Amino acid sequence: MTSDYIKEKLKTLPLLPGCYQMKDANGNIIYVGKAIKLKNRVSSYFTGSHNFKTTKLVSNIADFDYIVTKSEKEALILEINLIKKYRPKYNIQFMDDSSYPYIELISSPYPKLDVVRLNKRKRKGKIFGPFTDVLAARKTVKLLETIYPLRKCKNMPDKVCLYYHMGRCLGPCEYKVDPSKIDEMTEAIERFLKGDTKSVVSTIKSNMAKAVEEERFEYAAECKSLLDSIDHVIAKQDIEQTIHKMVDVFNCVEDHGHICINVLFIRDGVLLDKTNTVSPLYSDKEEALTEYIIQFYATHPLPKTIIVPNELDIPTLNSLLEEKVTSPSKGMGRQLLLTSENNARNQLNTSLQLMVKNEYEETTALQELSTYVGKPAHYFEIFDNSHIAGSNAVAACVVWDHGFKRNMYRLYKVSHGADDLANMEEVFYRRYFRLLNEDKPLPDIVFVDGAENQMKRVMDIRDALGLTTITICGLVKNDKHQTDDLITEDMVHCHLDKQSPLFFLLTQLQDEVHRKAVSFHQKLRSKSQTRSILDDIDGLGEKRKKKLMNHFKSFKAIQNASIEQLEMVIPSSIAVALRNRLDEISKENSVE
Repeated sequence: MTSDYIKEKLKTLPLLPGCYQMKDANGNIIYVGKAIKLKNRVSSYFTGSHNFKTTKLVSNIADFDYIVTKSEKEALILEINLIKKYRPKYNIQFMDDSSYPYIELISSPYPKLDVVRLNKRKRKGKIFGPFTDVLAARKTVKLLETIYPLRKCKNMPDKVCLYYHMGRCLGPCEYKVDPSKIDEMTEAIERFLKGDTKSVVSTIKSNMAKAVEEERFEYAAECKSLLDSIDHVIAKQDIEQTIHKMVDVFNCVEDHGHICINVLFIRDGVLLDKTNTVSPLYSDKEEALTEYIIQFYATHPLPKTIIVPNELDIPTLNSLLEEKVTSPSKGMGRQLLLTSENNARNQLNTSLQLMVKNEYEETTALQELSTYVGKPAHYFEIFDNSHIAGSNAVAACVVWDHGFKRNMYRLYKVSHGADDLANMEEVFYRRYFRLLNEDKPLPDIVFVDGAENQMKRVMDIRDALGLTTITICGLVKNDKHQTDDLITEDMVHCHLDKQSPLFFLLTQLQDEVHRKAVSFHQKLRSKSQTRSILDDIDGLGEKRKKKLMNHFKSFKAIQNASIEQLEMVIPSSIAVALRNRLDEISKENSVE
């Protein structure tokens, strides 16, 4: 497409609301936007001066399409749906398919806590959160399970388990529990999760003082550990006692072509958590914040109130978000907006300082690499193999394009056992034969984790496929298994300065592909080991094996489980047989 083509197409745009999609030379949608008047908005990209980020976007536009809508609101909804569908390169991908963790309290028939991710299905219990850190949510659940005798099992068993005998559960599966005890425990847990830790702390301090008096110092130390855990896990900030509801606060700042959006989660007068999102900005910050809010509530429950800056189109937001949106001009709501803005500004300043350093180092590394290979390059792929004596042989492909592109990584099971050269040939052919068939972009450079022999075999496959645009390079490690030399296509060894940005970039590439290959190999090996050992046990069928893995989460945990713990999942006789078999294998390995 030429600039003349773009100019002629701009003349056909209507002065109507709608959504536009910018495309690159390969026809991929790289940016989606909305406009009240399509002609004015789209034309603005190709006239006048722009900041660095917008200039970079425009330089990659080869064509555009548009869809006319009835209103700006309809254009906004369409824009969000197109972003979700195509995930354009230059749109701010604020939200992914996951969501924040919450804590669910199921109170009937007996209290149980779980860390959950909310989805469309209705939850059975009360929800507390969100937590931006899943580890914080899990630590909170673990802490409460230590303080209260909560149910641990997913499904109610027929008889009491080890937790009952340890005093960590009241055994509702076998014994009748006083309903008043259940109500009292449920209320205490709810107060705790809402930030009221005073009664729990007071009880623990009383127990600790009594234990010291009676010289039960081990129990007193456990109480002290619980108090420290409460301080660490439930580190919250009082906002105002008059705010007794769920409130989310959004604000943002922009600087140097980037935006930072901050969200504060207020629950019952307590600042439960916050999150910051920093991203390049290719539109107005108000539009970006609006898109973020709508994407956010596609995967999160609506609170009682959503507080936003008054620059946003609040009527449109309210029509989409059940009239929950407000922009207070005074009082505590205004203070919360300022707090959110300050958080966003501090985070953006910190992030920009790191970005400047990282961009300089990346630019320097790419310039140094281009002098070695004789061409500019920014899109790389690297391969590595992993196996033990040829068993469970695998390969990994890692992709880098101004940063690691983890959604483009590929893992392969290969068929040549311990023959690394044949495995490298196989995976290279499979990777690029598919890219050719699917007409997808090809990398500038493919790095082979090896020397001349690996390079020559890969170059033969490349030439056979006619991939003339791909340059092949080798990476050689020294005796200490550290990146040492870069080998160019004419087999020249370029020794890398250990302090150079290029050395750090190539080391990152090698470490990442090695990590992916080894972890994939270990996963397959663990599965095959688990399958072979569990298959040896009579009475341990597919259902019981699945129950074991669901309960213990890993084969290592099964290996470390006692007979009593195994009996919580499978019948006693089978648990004994499995434990004996695991002990035999452990002894065999120790002898070897």
